[in-house]
Amino acid sequence: MLKGISPLLNADVLYALRAMGHGDDLIIADTNFPSDSVARETCLGELLRIDNVSAAEAAAAVLSVMPLDSFVDDAAARMEIVGAPTEIPPVQQEVQQAIDAAEGRSWPMVSIERNAFYERAKQAYCVIQTGERRFYGCFAFRKGVIPPDAA
Repeated sequence: MLKGISPLLNADVLYALRAMGHGDDLIIADTNFPSDSVARETCLGELLRIDNVSAAEAAAAVLSVMPLDSFVDDAAARMEIVGAPTEIPPVQQEVQQAIDAAEGRSWPMVSIERNAFYERAKQAYCVIQTGERRFYGCFAFRKGVIPPDAA
């Protein structure tokens, strides 16, 4: 255990978060997402896991140490529901709350059509599969920067 770091962030996940650079994408996926096959196409090339937790719990843990990219409009994104792109199911509402809590302000997610989400995921730095069993529990987060301390 490390003081001040969520115990959900295992060594493999922490390594990936540290290795990512500004603008790199991270995917948080539910249990139905083709995580292994998509992860093989990412920069990291292997699947990461945060098992037995919801997407919101995994997102909160990741966002406790990783800032979102404030230079783009799509730094936080959700897979939209097929046939109902504006519907926001509870799993996505919970992740939205985790984003807002981590950023200290409202940071609305953009929606990405299902197949376009798969393509974005293949271009990501890594994929983290969670234990989320609810449908549409898939999210993309783009890493931002941590500014230098004020002089």
